[in-house]
Amino acid sequence: MQELVFATNNRHKLEEVSAKLNGRFKLLTLDDIGFTDDIEETGTTFRENASIKSTLIWDCYQLNCFGDDSGLEIDTLNGEPGIYSARYAGTHGDHQANIDKVLKNLSGSDNRKAHFRTVISLIWEGTGHFFEGIVEGTIRTEMSGAKGFGYDPIFQPDGYDVTFAEMTLEEKNAISHRAIAVEKLVAFLNSATK
Repeated sequence: MQELVFATNNRHKLEEVSAKLNGRFKLLTLDDIGFTDDIEETGTTFRENASIKSTLIWDCYQLNCFGDDSGLEIDTLNGEPGIYSARYAGTHGDHQANIDKVLKNLSGSDNRKAHFRTVISLIWEGTGHFFEGIVEGTIRTEMSGAKGFGYDPIFQPDGYDVTFAEMTLEEKNAISHRAIAVEKLVAFLNSATK
């Protein structure tokens, strides 16, 4: 089985991606390859941040690898929180504080349109490839649901009456931004490894 490094240690992301790969590849994490440094996301776009991750791992190990960057972009907030989604309220990974800040900033706004975006940067046999997924939706006025992570409890995808946090992993994986990008990644890998 071919190995593929996912430049993350985020268990939620790993679960989502593993479900889409259907056991075709042995998915390795940064921990699995012994990479313990922090990868600083110094880019100004999702694409740049994803590329920073995959390029660093390729340069250090010459292993087929991919990195991703994802975030929530809210129309009326001029695309915020965007690339700062994980640290919007100041502390990286403080989901509740990030949600609280979004809800506060949207207080009184009628326009609650938003979308989640994922960009994957794959380096396969030394060549870079990009895959993007977007899911449109709206921001609820209060949290609902206990599944998922990040902004899932306030994001209601278009065409549904529940938030991402009210969906099972399988339901979310059928429509999420990351799922869309990963499906494009998997299609490429399937064609590259025939």
